[in-house]
Amino acid sequence: MPLAYVATYVVLIGPSELWQLLARPRIVELLRNTITLAVACMAATAVLGVALGLLVERTDLPGRRLWHGLLVAPLAVPAFVNGYAWVSLDRSVHGFAGAFVVVTLSYYPLVYLPVVAMLRRLDPALEESAWSLGHSRARTFRTVVLPQLRPALLGGALLVGLHLLAEFGALSLLRFPTFTTAIYDQYGSTFNGAAATAMAGVLVLLCLVLLMGELRLRGDRRYARIGRGAARGATPLALGRWRWPLLGAVGAVVALAVGVPAFSLLRWLVAGTSTEFPLAELGAALGSTVVLALTGAVVTTLAAVPVVWLAVRHRGWASTVIERSTYVANALPGIVVGLALVVASLRLVPVVYQTAGLLVAAYAILFLPRAVVTVRAGLEQAPVVLDDVAHSLGSGPLETARRVTLPLIAPSLGAGAALVFLAISTELTATLMLSPIGTRTLATEFWSASSELRYGAAAPYALLLVLVSIPATVLLMRMDTPAAERLPA
Repeated sequence: MPLAYVATYVVLIGPSELWQLLARPRIVELLRNTITLAVACMAATAVLGVALGLLVERTDLPGRRLWHGLLVAPLAVPAFVNGYAWVSLDRSVHGFAGAFVVVTLSYYPLVYLPVVAMLRRLDPALEESAWSLGHSRARTFRTVVLPQLRPALLGGALLVGLHLLAEFGALSLLRFPTFTTAIYDQYGSTFNGAAATAMAGVLVLLCLVLLMGELRLRGDRRYARIGRGAARGATPLALGRWRWPLLGAVGAVVALAVGVPAFSLLRWLVAGTSTEFPLAELGAALGSTVVLALTGAVVTTLAAVPVVWLAVRHRGWASTVIERSTYVANALPGIVVGLALVVASLRLVPVVYQTAGLLVAAYAILFLPRAVVTVRAGLEQAPVVLDDVAHSLGSGPLETARRVTLPLIAPSLGAGAALVFLAISTELTATLMLSPIGTRTLATEFWSASSELRYGAAAPYALLLVLVSIPATVLLMRMDTPAAERLPA
C-alpha cells in the first residue's frame, strides 16, 4: 500500500516535472549524505557487532555475562533519545561525525545480538576439525565461523541500513540532512508535496538496492544441522596480554552507548529548569505506549511467520519476492506510510480512520522486517528433515508445526516480538498521524518537549521510554539458548 501510494503520485507528477524535482544540487547532496551514512554505519555496526560477539563468546574476557547484558542495553535507548543526550550535553555534536557515532552506538546491537546467538549454536567440533587440519585460528574464523554467521550478520546489517534510510528523530536533532529529514520538511510545509513524494521514490530504490545486495551475499546455502552436535561450549581463547586493553575497549563502547545517555537524563532530571513530573500525563502516555507496543508486537510477529515459512521451507522466486516485499516500507519514513494509510482508509474504509486498528496496521507495515529477520534466523537452523520424520509418523502439517517446528523457533519468535516492541514504543511520526484523538505516547510527548528545547521537561518521558524498553531487552538476552537444546524428545 505505501509503495502503491508513492508510485501513483510519482506517475501523476510526470517524467518532466519529476526530472526537474530530482536533478537539483540539493538532491545530489541528500543522496550523498544518505548513502554515505548508511554504508558507513552498516560497516561499522557489522565490524563492532562481530568483534564484540567474538570477545564475549569466544574469549576469556573477564565478566563476559555482565558485559553481554551491558552491550545489549543500547536497545533500550531509542536513537533519538541517544541523539538528545549527546546534543544536550554538547551542541557541537552534529553533522556526519555526530550522526555516525550516535547511530552506530544505537544500532550495533541489531548485529551483535544475532551474531552472539549463532555463535552459541555453533558446534565447536567444526572449529576443532579445522585446527586439527593445521588451520590457524584466523583462517578457521574466515572459512568456518564467518560463513555460519552470514544470516545473522547480513540480516542485522540490512536492518541497520533500512532503519537509517527511514531515521528522522536522531538525524534531525544532530542536524544531518538526509532524504528522510528533507521529506519531513517538505510534507510539513506543503502536505503531500510533489518533491517529498519524488524523494520517497528514491528511498524505495535505495531500499531495493539494499535488498538485492543482501540477497546476493546471502546466497542459497542452508545452515540447519541434524542432531545436537558436541554437547559443550567452545573453549575460550586466552587473551593473554591483550586482556586488559580489550576489556578497556569494551568498557569504552558501553560508556559511550549507555553511560552518556544515562548521565544526560539524570543531569536534566536534577538540574533542568523545565523539569516537571506531571504524573497523570506520564501515566497516560505510559499506558498507551505499552498497550500499543504489545498489540503491535504480537500482530507483527504472527504476520512474519507465514512469510518466513514460505521463504525457508518453499524456496523459489515467488517466495523470495514475497519476503523481500516486506522490507520496502521499512525504508520509507513513517510519515509516508501514515499518509498512505490515511488516503487508503478515507477512500476505501472510512470507519477505520483514526482507530487503534489502523495504527497497529501501520506498525506491522513499518516493523515487519524486524520480525522476519529474527524468525528466519531461527527457522534456518530448524532441520526440515524433522518435519519429514513427523509426517512419516502420521502427523499432519498443523501438528508437526505445533510439536516440532514451533518449539525450535520459539526463542526466535520471542526475540522478534521483543524487537518489534522496542521499535513501536519509540515510533513517532506514524503515531502522531494515525493515533485516535487524545492518544499520547511517551515518544510523542518526549518529542514535543525536546523540539522546543525543554530538555528538562523531556527527560522524564525519555527515562520512562528506557524503563519500558528494559523488559524487552532482558527478554532478548534470554533468547539465545542453542537450538539443539530445544529439540523435542
